[in-house]
Amino acid sequence: MTKNLLVELLVEELPPKSLKQLGSSFAELLTASLKAQDLVSKDAQVTAYASPRRLAVHITHVAAQAADQAVAQKLMPATVGLDAQGQATPPLLKKLASLGADASVVPQLKRVMEGKTETLFWDSTVKGTPLTDGLQKALEEAIGKLPIPKVMTYQLADGWSSVNFVRPVHALIALHGADIVPVSILGLQAGRETQGHRFEAKVNPIVLHNADSYAQQLATEGAVIAGFAERRAEIVRQLNVAATKENLTPVDDDALLDEVTALVEHPNVLVGKFAAEFLQVPQECLILTMKANQKYFPLLDAQGKLANKFLLVSNIRPTDSGLVIGGNERVLRSRLADAKFFFDQDRKKTLASRVPGLDKVVYHNKLGTQGQRMHYVRAIAKAIAQQLGGVELTSQANEAATLSKTDLLTDMVGEFPELQGIMGRYYAQHEGLSDDIAFAIEDHYKPRFSGDALPRNSVGICLALADKLETLINMFSIGEIPTGDKDPFALRRHALGVIRILIEKDLKLNLNDLIYNAIFQINKVSFLVSPNSNSKTKFSDHAAGKESGLELRTFIYERLAGNLREQGYTAQEVDAVLSLNPQQLGDIPKRLAAVRAFAALPEAVSLAAANKRVGNILKKTEGSISDTVDTGLLQEPAEQALYQTLTDILPGTEKTFAAGDYTASLQILAALKSPVDTFFDHVMVNVEDESLRNNRLALLKQLHQIMNQIADLSKLAS
Repeated sequence: MTKNLLVELLVEELPPKSLKQLGSSFAELLTASLKAQDLVSKDAQVTAYASPRRLAVHITHVAAQAADQAVAQKLMPATVGLDAQGQATPPLLKKLASLGADASVVPQLKRVMEGKTETLFWDSTVKGTPLTDGLQKALEEAIGKLPIPKVMTYQLADGWSSVNFVRPVHALIALHGADIVPVSILGLQAGRETQGHRFEAKVNPIVLHNADSYAQQLATEGAVIAGFAERRAEIVRQLNVAATKENLTPVDDDALLDEVTALVEHPNVLVGKFAAEFLQVPQECLILTMKANQKYFPLLDAQGKLANKFLLVSNIRPTDSGLVIGGNERVLRSRLADAKFFFDQDRKKTLASRVPGLDKVVYHNKLGTQGQRMHYVRAIAKAIAQQLGGVELTSQANEAATLSKTDLLTDMVGEFPELQGIMGRYYAQHEGLSDDIAFAIEDHYKPRFSGDALPRNSVGICLALADKLETLINMFSIGEIPTGDKDPFALRRHALGVIRILIEKDLKLNLNDLIYNAIFQINKVSFLVSPNSNSKTKFSDHAAGKESGLELRTFIYERLAGNLREQGYTAQEVDAVLSLNPQQLGDIPKRLAAVRAFAALPEAVSLAAANKRVGNILKKTEGSISDTVDTGLLQEPAEQALYQTLTDILPGTEKTFAAGDYTASLQILAALKSPVDTFFDHVMVNVEDESLRNNRLALLKQLHQIMNQIADLSKLAS
């Protein structure tokens, strides 16, 4: 017979940013250990609870003792365990004794041939694990494996012993149905008492009736919503109700919502206000200080503009909430006053006047200052702009790049680093600079994360590409290459940023040229700016620059391959396209669509296999193969037919390829199936006659080139 199980750790306030993961991990680890011991049925329902002061889990269908199990125990070779008369030897008796048996079981032993050796086995029954032992083991394993960000050491009540956990634990509950499971952990014995809300509980301590009454008793007696998801949903409901009454919308921020859910047990959403004069400060600054410092939810109007009202989530529900609101408003007023002061002070200096100060800010101890970095980015941005737009765009890219890092020296960005770029845009607009320059200063960090918007204009595109390429190239040059889950300089994100800009903006830029031209610009600038500096990249050596450029290109293609698979393309489709190392990444979506359409053709399987066969033949050929076919040496009807088909379809494939209609170009290849199949059925390529052999290889080379313009179709072969 099974009953439901509840386990709770009552702790001091847990780290809010870790609570959600700690709660789910505690439930998963405890359940997994109990299942491994056959104490929990496969269809058991698991409910995790996590609040600022508790981690708990409720598991249905938990047995008081696991079922007994029949076990075939391997003992030893029969020649070792039995003497000539078939009697047990001392080693066998010793082994049986260690298993709780004696000589009486010898007649029951089985003899099984394992290879050439006859081995003794004993079929026995192992008693199932009692819940007390199983839960004790599960608790120890779960606590030992919890993803605790920082372990805390604290003394137990005896004043001598100490234990380690994320926060001090004050009580342990373990209930199997209505019965206490006598386990202990962290110096605590299991009981049935817990604590409710610190200020609003009707009863403290709360004595649980059984495992199933946990959430209900905490809610009614303890004023606590124990479930993280339920508490989060209640906060969302209250936020929406309060915002609707004001005809406003709360800022959507899942991370903030999770953090606030981890700070309260009995949420109460209240509306606060601040002086409208603070709305003169850029709303990004106000929103950030409200969210980051105070954990408030800013409110926006229908146009997305910040209102001078906010929502706060209180953990108490006083009769008069005025004092709570007033206290929060006073704290926020000080925060906003600081932001306004920073904004006013920063605007007293121009961005251009801050440029020399970049030489005093270290970028990386092996790469120099932000001033040097600005020169690298500027040179790369100008080179890209020259390709994309000529003189005017180059001039704009030069100005934007020069000013792009200056907001790092402002008080506002010093206080809120997350606003870098954004504040640069505001200050540029305040100075009367064009929107092309101002938006480029903000947008050169984009995309900052997955799904983020791309730069809004051509200047921003040039600057964003330059900034990301500079970071990638210089970090690769000093060996700062991501390994495993370690990527301290977010190089994977920078690579994906380059990929997204090139593809989504469909830029006619060659990836190889982009990388090597950027390396050239960095190499040139490093000597012009600081010829005697030790903080140079390794690109002063041409071979090293070429090697690192190739390494970076490989890194970018690997990120691209992973990103395309995440978008739903198959590994075969991605491999077929990327194995050709297409240099204009904007073409890749069209190539992938063409490959997918080709793979759906009835002729695709046969042609892919034939293409793989042709590739293998050409790889094994020593020496060069001619680019032209001598029609006079085409003796067999099958090779004549294949050559004629190639001649017929070539104009169509070239025209559609040049027009970028890759799908149509690949579809034309369907006409090759019959002549290719006939060729391999009736023509021997590696014949004795060298001239015939070379001519047939030349024919296959033409076939291979026509088939693999858009993708390596052999990758589609199974």
